[in-house]
Amino acid sequence: MTGTATRYLYLVRHGEASPDESGLTAGGRRQATLLGRRLRDIPLAAVHHGPLPRAEQTARLIGDQLENVPLHVSDVAGDYVPHVPARDELPQESADFFLRFLADATDEEREHGPALARRALDLFTGPVEGEEERHELVVTHNFLVAWLVRDAMYAPKWRWLGLNHGNAALTVIRYAPGRPASVLVSNDMRHLPAELRWTGFPPELHI
Repeated sequence: MTGTATRYLYLVRHGEASPDESGLTAGGRRQATLLGRRLRDIPLAAVHHGPLPRAEQTARLIGDQLENVPLHVSDVAGDYVPHVPARDELPQESADFFLRFLADATDEEREHGPALARRALDLFTGPVEGEEERHELVVTHNFLVAWLVRDAMYAPKWRWLGLNHGNAALTVIRYAPGRPASVLVSNDMRHLPAELRWTGFPPELHI
């Protein structure tokens, strides 16, 4: 059934992680707190987050800045490869680059990642039932943010590749009834001071 009220989906990549990915750096914790402060005035109904420590810690630090917003852990918001393209899906000039990037994906990742990605589309996208608009935050990882942005842009499945998102950067997608999805904000870091921006990005993409 098609939803009858608008959903606003707020997507966040976790804060900067320690080298062993066991948690956040001091900078990552500060990123999460500052983002939480930015989101204080948003009427969030829920915060969904992946199960890995860097996403869970980010969500809890954001939640500390909010009032009475429930946190929900979900494998669907986890870190996984959402789609592994065949060579003929990719642009000829970049196929080798992307296939090398995905070469280490295990058989399990290739099977379970796309299944989780389909569930993410079912759970997090599209208008919602009822008369009131809904605002939801998903604290996740770069791949899922890219996958959902790609879907909102009606781009082919492979196009999640090459979309990078900074730590604690904010992306917002609107799903209004009877209208195409709209990416309202992408990779927004204005809540972060200069020294905390662009972490998680390849150095050549820092601007």
